[in-house]
Amino acid sequence: MKYPGALWRLYPALQSGVDERTAMLPRERVLAALEYRAPDVLPCIVLPAAAGFADHGSKLLELLRQCGSDFEDMTAWTLPAAPPPEDFDPDGKYHAFKTDDWGTRWEYRIYGVWGHPIAWPLEDISKLDSYRMPPVSVPEGQALAQAQEASRRQRARYFQTGWAGDLFTHMHCLRRFEDVLMDVQDDTPEMNRLADRLMERSMAEVRWWLAVGVDAISVGDDFGTRDACFFSRQRFREFFLPRYKAMFAPVKKAGKKVLFHCCGQVWDILEDFKEMGIDSIWPQLPCYDMKALARRCRELGIAVQMHPDRGAMMQHGTAAAVRDYLERMTQTFGTMDGGSFLHIEIDPNFRWETTEALVRWAIEARRQAGD
Repeated sequence: MKYPGALWRLYPALQSGVDERTAMLPRERVLAALEYRAPDVLPCIVLPAAAGFADHGSKLLELLRQCGSDFEDMTAWTLPAAPPPEDFDPDGKYHAFKTDDWGTRWEYRIYGVWGHPIAWPLEDISKLDSYRMPPVSVPEGQALAQAQEASRRQRARYFQTGWAGDLFTHMHCLRRFEDVLMDVQDDTPEMNRLADRLMERSMAEVRWWLAVGVDAISVGDDFGTRDACFFSRQRFREFFLPRYKAMFAPVKKAGKKVLFHCCGQVWDILEDFKEMGIDSIWPQLPCYDMKALARRCRELGIAVQMHPDRGAMMQHGTAAAVRDYLERMTQTFGTMDGGSFLHIEIDPNFRWETTEALVRWAIEARRQAGD
């Protein structure tokens, strides 16, 4: 089997035919990447970002379908509905306010992008004991059986994940960010109680997804700035590690994977991620020396969900720069030897030139010879 386009140039050893690779189902391809085994073609996940569709519409939807995702069938995807008129200022600019099920009040300035909290239900931490989180809806009986059958059908071809929430992120959605930082640092009883309650809720979601039969649990928490972690390694290990380790224990016991999203520079706690049971990290690549990160993750056996630079490159770069970046990225992480997979998510203000270059590069990299 030969490899077309960019990956053919990146892996000249394959040209000899010595490394003949059997075509895989999408689910098998992702498992190979997570377990540092060679996939047949570039593994890929595509997320349907509403902001990207708002910018580029149906031409983006069609292009993404051509690429395909190893995590789901994309044929049923549709364009998101336009926001209602009340979500716009009198001058026509998007500006929405919403209160979520947790009681947090949000302000949104960009359609399809996470907003900023402006009112927090636990700004006064003395309200903690009376505060009630939204319940976890866990279907039983026939509803559970239907969910299990739907999961079985999806996993016959695709890799399936279940979302189990977050910890630190929810803490600073319920209470001001700076107060949470100080509460964690001071190890206050109230913040420990809040963290335990959030973990109990997430563990209920984990149990539900394991009962359904998914391949992996996805979790996300941003623990760093562009330069460093929010917390010392000691504080992270004292406060967060035991909770996440307990949360992921049933996942690992069931033989499933843990996929963890974490923006910011978290080099100092990558080893702790491994101890927690994380199989794959979705990092903010521009925060790292890519070669050093690839080397460290390979040492730890943590796979990397490669999300190309969504800032300067995608918003202001050129198609040639995008293609060069993708080739260097996949070569640096040794994608065709296992241990990484591509993440495609089209955010607001991505130029069509760079968007098209990214997706078409992935299409070529994922095409089997002779297809």
